[in-house]
Amino acid sequence: MSGLSHFDDQGHAHMVDVSQKPVTARIAVARGAVKMTAATLAMITEGRAKKGDVLGVARLAGIMAAKKTADLIPLCHPLPITKVAIDLTPDEGLPGIVVEATVKTGGQTGVEMEALTAVSVACLTIYDMIKAVEKSMSIESIHLVLKDGGKSGRYEAL
Repeated sequence: MSGLSHFDDQGHAHMVDVSQKPVTARIAVARGAVKMTAATLAMITEGRAKKGDVLGVARLAGIMAAKKTADLIPLCHPLPITKVAIDLTPDEGLPGIVVEATVKTGGQTGVEMEALTAVSVACLTIYDMIKAVEKSMSIESIHLVLKDGGKSGRYEAL
């Protein structure tokens, strides 16, 4: 199991001990999208969804999800998150909504999972709020765009 820090030498899952790691500034950015028809996208952007402000609710859901990541992902550390920003950009070329989450902390481990969780839940919230209109929407391409800080340094997706 070499190289997999969430397993001990017997192959059992465990929470990584980060107590000896230095506290550093850390950031992670994740992105994904909810693909839908142009008509559904127009309904969202024009504020005609029956459940209300789809993008506003999705933004709050993403922020809340980032803060609850350690409750959802078994081996994640609870972190003192210092910033969560959720950007929701209508894209007529998809058509759909591009969701991007930026999460920051000053801590001993990174916030990649918090950013990915924020994007996932924001996308699921968009789906939930508009599913009565279009059940065929798809959630696509959730991925890490950037992470910086800590021993492994900077990563940027190509």
